[in-house]
Amino acid sequence: MSRIDLSQSPYIAPLLRNRWPQFLIRAVTLAGFIFTILTGLIGSEVGSNNFAVIFVWIAWWSVLKLFFIPVGGRLWCSICPIPMPGEWLQNEGIFKPRRFQSPKRKNWPKALRGNWLQAFAFLLIGLFGAVILTSPRVTALILLGLIIVAFILSLIFERRSFCLYLCPIGGFTGLYAKLAPLEVQAKQSVLCAHHGEKTCYQACPWGQYPLALKTSANCGLCMECLRVCPYDNISVNIRPWGEEISKGFKTTLDETFFGLMMLTTALADAAIFLGPWGKLKSAAYGVGTSEWWWFVIAFLLGALFLIPGLYLLAVWSSTRLERSGSPLRSALTYFSSFLVPLGLTGWIAFTISFAFTKFSYILPVLSDPLGWGWNLLGLSGKNGVGEISPLSSFLQVVVIAAGMFWAARTARQLSCSHRQVMPLVLFIASFGIAMLWLLIG
Repeated sequence: MSRIDLSQSPYIAPLLRNRWPQFLIRAVTLAGFIFTILTGLIGSEVGSNNFAVIFVWIAWWSVLKLFFIPVGGRLWCSICPIPMPGEWLQNEGIFKPRRFQSPKRKNWPKALRGNWLQAFAFLLIGLFGAVILTSPRVTALILLGLIIVAFILSLIFERRSFCLYLCPIGGFTGLYAKLAPLEVQAKQSVLCAHHGEKTCYQACPWGQYPLALKTSANCGLCMECLRVCPYDNISVNIRPWGEEISKGFKTTLDETFFGLMMLTTALADAAIFLGPWGKLKSAAYGVGTSEWWWFVIAFLLGALFLIPGLYLLAVWSSTRLERSGSPLRSALTYFSSFLVPLGLTGWIAFTISFAFTKFSYILPVLSDPLGWGWNLLGLSGKNGVGEISPLSSFLQVVVIAAGMFWAARTARQLSCSHRQVMPLVLFIASFGIAMLWLLIG
C-alpha cells in the first residue's frame, strides 16, 4: 500500500493548516475537562452515577483505545486539554504558535528522559486502579493534579516536557502510535538541509525535527511544522498499519520495559475487574489494609520480575538457539517491537469486556451528570440503555487472536529462522491464552 498524503487533499489540507479547527476542538475538550473535575468534586460519590467516572474511565478511556490510538496514534495529544494553559503561557497568547525566540527555559534532565517515569506513573495507576476507576473524587483530583503539574513544568522546562516524559497517557499513546497509520514526515531531505532557520523545529511544541523523525512515538500531530514550513515540505501520510515496527526500527530499554509494563497492567486489570476472585477485588479496593499490601507485593513482583523475567528468558533462549552471539541487552530491545501489537490488542480486548458491559451507564449519566436526581434526557435510572455486551466474548477472541498473530508475525520478521522465533512465540501464546482465560474463562 502506497502512502496517501492528506496535506495534498483539497478538503483535508485546509483543516490541517488552519489553527481554528484544532483550537475549537481543544477549547471543547478543555471545557469538558473542567466540567469533569467539577462533577467529580461536587457530584454524587457513587461512581456509576457520576459523570466524571463514567466519561473518563468508560467513554474516553474506551474511545482512546478503540479509536484514537488504532486510527490516529497520538491524535488525542493534538487536542488534549492538559498542556493548554501552560502552552498558552509559553506562547504568550491563546491563539498563537510557539515563538521562534521564546524565553529560554531549562531542558528536561537527560537522566529522566525516555519512558521510565511514564512507566512508573502507569505502575502507580495499576496499584491504585480499583479506587481511581470507581471514585469520582479521586478521578477529579488526578485530573486536576495533571493539569497543575503540566502547568508548573511549563514554567520551568522547554516545550511539552510533561507530555513527553511524565504523562502516563502520553507514554501509553506514544508506545502504540507506532502501529497507527497516521504519520508526519519531511518530503524532500534536500530542502530541509538547505533551510537554515529550521522553522519546523522552532515551532514544534514537542521539540521534534521532521527530517530526523524516525518514529511516530514522539510526534503529537499538532501540525505546527506543516503550518510554518515555507516550502510545503511536510506531509501527513496514511501508511499501512504496523509498518513502523515491521521495519525493526531501533528501540530503547525504557520502551521495552514500558511495553512489558503494559502487558502486566492489562493482565492485572483483567484479573481485578473481570476475574472470579472476590478476595483479589477486595484487596485491590482496600487501600492501606494488610490485604492491599499483599496485593501490592504481588503486583510489583509481576510487573518488575515475572513478566520481564519471562520475556528475558524467551529472548535469551532465542539467541542461544540461533547462536547469534549478539549481546542480550541489544536482543531485548531488538525483539521488543512484537510487544506493541500484543499489548495494544490485549488492552482493546479488556476494554471491550469492561466498557461494553458498562456502556449502559453513559446515557443515564448524561441525563443526570451530578447524580442529583435530574432527568434532563428522560433516561435517568433506566438500565440497559445502549447495552451491547452480548458481542463482547466473540470480539475479544477475534482481537486477542489477531494480536497474537500480528505479534508472532513481527517476531518472525525480526528473527533469522523459525527455530529462533519459537521461544518468542511461546511467550506471545502464553500472554494471549492468559488474557482469554481472564476475560472469558
